Amino acid sequence: MVKFSKQFEGQLVPEWKEAFVDYWQLKKDLKKIHLLNTHNTKPTSNHKPNSLSNTVFTSVKKFLFGIQQREHGTIQVHRKLASSASKGDMYETELLEQFADSDATKEFFACLDLQLNKVNQFYKTKEKEFLDRGECLKKQMEILIELKPALNRQHDKGAASTLDEDDPSVSCTISCVEDSVNSVKDRTEQEKQVQESNSDDSEKDIDEPFPNTPRSDDLGKSIRMKTEDGKLRTLSGRVFSCQGKNIKLNIPLTTPSRTFSAISYLVWEDLVNQSSRKCGPEGSKLHINKAKLHHAEKMIKRAFIELYKGLGYLKTYRHLNMLAFIKILKKFDKVTGKQVLPIYLKVVESSYFNSSDKVIHLADEVEELFIKHFAEEDRKKAMKYLKPHQHKESHAATFFIGLFTGCFFALLAGYAIMAHVTGMYRRQPANTVYMETVYPVLSMFSLLFLHFFLYGCNIFMWRKTRINYSFIFELSPTKELGYRDVFLICTTSMTAVVGVMFIHLSLLTKGYSYSQVQAIPGLMLMAVLLVLVCPFNIFYKSSRYRFISVIRNIILSPLYKVVMLDFFMADQLCSQVPMLRNLEYVACYYITGSYKTQDYGYCMRAKHYRDLAYAVSFLPYYWRAMQCARRWFDEGQTSHLVNLGKYVSAMLAAGAKVAYERERGAGYLCLVVAVSSAATVYQLYWDFVKDWGLLQMNSKNPWLRNELMLQRKIIYYFSMGLNLVLRLAWLQTVLHSNFEHVDYRVTGLFLAALEVIRRGQWNFYRLENEHLNNAGKFRAVKTVPLPFNEVDEED
Repeated sequence: MVKFSKQFEGQLVPEWKEAFVDYWQLKKDLKKIHLLNTHNTKPTSNHKPNSLSNTVFTSVKKFLFGIQQREHGTIQVHRKLASSASKGDMYETELLEQFADSDATKEFFACLDLQLNKVNQFYKTKEKEFLDRGECLKKQMEILIELKPALNRQHDKGAASTLDEDDPSVSCTISCVEDSVNSVKDRTEQEKQVQESNSDDSEKDIDEPFPNTPRSDDLGKSIRMKTEDGKLRTLSGRVFSCQGKNIKLNIPLTTPSRTFSAISYLVWEDLVNQSSRKCGPEGSKLHINKAKLHHAEKMIKRAFIELYKGLGYLKTYRHLNMLAFIKILKKFDKVTGKQVLPIYLKVVESSYFNSSDKVIHLADEVEELFIKHFAEEDRKKAMKYLKPHQHKESHAATFFIGLFTGCFFALLAGYAIMAHVTGMYRRQPANTVYMETVYPVLSMFSLLFLHFFLYGCNIFMWRKTRINYSFIFELSPTKELGYRDVFLICTTSMTAVVGVMFIHLSLLTKGYSYSQVQAIPGLMLMAVLLVLVCPFNIFYKSSRYRFISVIRNIILSPLYKVVMLDFFMADQLCSQVPMLRNLEYVACYYITGSYKTQDYGYCMRAKHYRDLAYAVSFLPYYWRAMQCARRWFDEGQTSHLVNLGKYVSAMLAAGAKVAYERERGAGYLCLVVAVSSAATVYQLYWDFVKDWGLLQMNSKNPWLRNELMLQRKIIYYFSMGLNLVLRLAWLQTVLHSNFEHVDYRVTGLFLAALEVIRRGQWNFYRLENEHLNNAGKFRAVKTVPLPFNEVDEED
């Protein structure tokens, strides 16, 4: 049977762990009581303890004084009423009987009272936050319900994208509000000052147990101003009057089309239609097409889903904490032999976190609204969104992982033996064709699936350490890949790749010419690309298409809103520059038809190819730099500009390496050493301090941070040293070290694999730091921006 402590840790909300009952500390205090009781127990005497006289005396004592003992009990819990509405009631336990270990018992109940007060306060804070969010969503739903029929009526009349002010049901006009970028920027700076002052006040307030949780008083204001935090987001605003209220429609500029339309709207307003800013009280026509209204509906739908998820977490919070109190009180009664459970349990049951039913009512109301407006009165369909089923692990996947792993190692051993016998990987002129044309395909797939294998290892470790990577990456619980799925893809793919390479090398050893078998690696690459874009619902279609969309977002980085998964994937590409250069060469070799004439040097001689080599070396860093620029443009934080500088230094280092490879001169060598050294120091600082959150001087863990997910600190020190060594792999460019007679391309593959391994290690600590940031702010659900915002007339 699973112990309750493991069950408790496995079911709690990871981001709220600090707000749950500290069951482990209570067990430690209880263990102290047990040890003291054992130490103070005296040895029994030789006479019989259960004599007839003692039995009769005990029975009479229980009969005469039992009722009185039950009335008084061994403890009494005092309730101190809250001094304000924001603070909950406080509980304090008084010991009425003398315990053998009174000091340890007082310490236990002091800790127990502290946990009860903490749970009540956190529950009340989160309940207020979700209730306010629910009220905002109800208002959003009312506005959407009013707008949809009016838009449909105008569409029937032939004006599909216009809501005229003559419509008697909904009056929508553009308000005379100056919404320039400068005014919004000034308001944003004022808001930041207010938020900073609020955070300072919360730090000074000793009675506030959870200063990082959003305050309920400021929630409505923060939601209204959510979409006005950045310059770019304000360009999408459209202010109109609806039922006597000024309402602003804010559609986030997450796609290039919305970005260009918003920019064109601003340019039109500034250059062509400036007179419209001085409109009269009647206003002018507002264009709200179906696409905007549909996107607003999707935003509200997602907000309802996140709210329902948060309410579910709060229900779990209440249930698990109630179980924890019951379990620890039962253990106390068992250790001390006292009857404390009935007395203290009454207090716990009557406390706020267990007696309040507002969360249950709000969850039922959210279900009804979602079923009615988003599921066409179909409860089963609604529950697929509100309560999605977790992806179940299959034992068949484990079986095939083992099967394909065995096949992979068998084929790899056969390929290695055949390559060693034929001497393909030695620096000999006869092997030049193979190493220039076939080997890049093998090395490209090796780096790709090694990276994917390490991602599967990351998922395994994230799950084991309770890091909520699905929440951080915003992955769907029904479609995300588990570590078994990732390992299955890796083993299957690499078995196929090594099998094809084994067949290709076997044909060469049997006397077939290169012109007869050279199309095989190209066909294998074409097959992989066809599987990636296959439109049928096979081979993890949702994950494949999500991967393609993320790559699209990276390529068009400045135009798409940057989310965690996008810049995480862009960082992976920064470690795959050798793979991208191999892909570039293989594409040139097969697209130009060089594989037919065996002219493998054509792509090296062509000037446009050599220029493209610079671009491929720059592109991953350029995309990542553009993401930093977009995040700075959206959020206004200067740290994104500092991060951008890191990728600019990496671009300069990559360009210096490519230049040195083409022109081996002392000047280029000095340039490579200088630029790469500066970039390495920059990157190491950002890795340790910013991405991993380590090297904190005042930390209780020397040179680390206060909160660690792994128990052994030496793992962090080892990872820091390994990251330092692997960051210096560029020195091979200067030293030109090779392994005896092995071809230099094999050495390059080995160094590229080390960089991929470094990135796999970096991934774990990067998400660990992100998870701890979320846990520090008790952020377990996404705060979805709402489309309709009420605008004050003073604005």
